[in-house]
Amino acid sequence: MNKKKVILITVVLFLLSFVTVFPFYIMITMGTKSTEELFRGISLIPGTHLLDNIKTIASGTFLRFYINSLVVSFSAMGIGALTSSMAGFALSKYDFKYRKIIMNIILFSMMIPGQISLIAYIMEMRTFGLLDTLWPLIIQFSANAFGVYWMKQSMDGGIPDEVMESARIDGASEPRIFFSIAMPFVKAPLVTILLLLFLWSWNNYLVPLIAINDPNMYTVPLGLAMLNGLHKTNYAAKILALSFGTIPLVIMFIFGSKYFIKGLTAGAVKG
Repeated sequence: MNKKKVILITVVLFLLSFVTVFPFYIMITMGTKSTEELFRGISLIPGTHLLDNIKTIASGTFLRFYINSLVVSFSAMGIGALTSSMAGFALSKYDFKYRKIIMNIILFSMMIPGQISLIAYIMEMRTFGLLDTLWPLIIQFSANAFGVYWMKQSMDGGIPDEVMESARIDGASEPRIFFSIAMPFVKAPLVTILLLLFLWSWNNYLVPLIAINDPNMYTVPLGLAMLNGLHKTNYAAKILALSFGTIPLVIMFIFGSKYFIKGLTAGAVKG
């Protein structure tokens, strides 16, 4: 690759990075200003009302919403990744009756929009007495069809059968084979599904809106809506709260971006 192509690619990547990062910078900058300053126009220089906006957010129950979202997201991420990995491993490496039928059911469920089954899901949660708790938000992503499909595709060619057979000959149990031998081979796809589950559960709005009526159980998306009702004119405080709501997502993707890209490649369907 010649020098001109390198310079061109560098310039294009810089421009794309700028277009991606600039809105976040503007959002953070707007959160440091007063509402009156926002209506004067967009300014690239941070304001002096950051502490006032933080006090406005802290005066409510936004911190509780933040903690609720963290509990839901990390719980859904851990449980969902475990069930997806175990189910994907079973469908990929074990030959049992009705395996193809089960896989077809999983694929079929991926084609059905979640809104269609939402009423039945809420009725189920009401039957078990789980409404107005965080459990409906966690259970929703604990059995994820896409996660099962993703991990199965990754394990089909990512885990050598010879390694598993050698472990069985050495006397390793099936749980030990799964956790100690199989999972290190699919570290990148596992991190990918962890990030996706965290993102989906953190940004989930529809299910919390229907399943939760107790304000103490609200998550960040619902908390932002409540903040909109409490501070109808303080747009700067709302924007700052929105900035705080994106921090966990940014941190997760910063530390997992390398594995995320590898996972997208490893989990791709090869034609």
